[in-house]
Amino acid sequence: MYHGKLPELLPDAGTLRNLWVTAVRDVGRGVRVPGIDECLLEVMRLPGARGAAVVDWTSGLALGTTGESPNGDHEATAAETAEVARMAAEQPAFALPPPGGAGGPRPGPPVEDVIITTHTGYHVLRFVETAFDSSVFLYLWLDRAEGNLALARLRLGEMAERLVLA
Repeated sequence: MYHGKLPELLPDAGTLRNLWVTAVRDVGRGVRVPGIDECLLEVMRLPGARGAAVVDWTSGLALGTTGESPNGDHEATAAETAEVARMAAEQPAFALPPPGGAGGPRPGPPVEDVIITTHTGYHVLRFVETAFDSSVFLYLWLDRAEGNLALARLRLGEMAERLVLA
């Protein structure tokens, strides 16, 4: 994985300029892996998406935001959703193996996602699993009348698997 500036050849002048990398390619599979900004833009293409963020649940800080915020303040929303994520991720009851399953918790975060339903929308928190000890989740505010919760869960899961955090 490369992180930093890459030279880009301008087609008209044949000169180089520096371009910050927001995504990388998984060379082994030839798959483009999105960075935070690209991930949020893709999430906002979902029907009914009103706002989205990538949040660190240990600090409560938003690593990236787009769209609207339910209370008008993305940082406050990040802190509030981080509290919910922390409560879900740190509870031992959610880490228990299934009845009759193999002993011990499974690798990765014990919780895949958290869904909060209100009269007007859905708030979906999807945990991002990484090679390092990650405390990051994707947050999506979805309009209840226009959104498709099942589709949103699937797409957030796909994005969480492909998201690159550097």
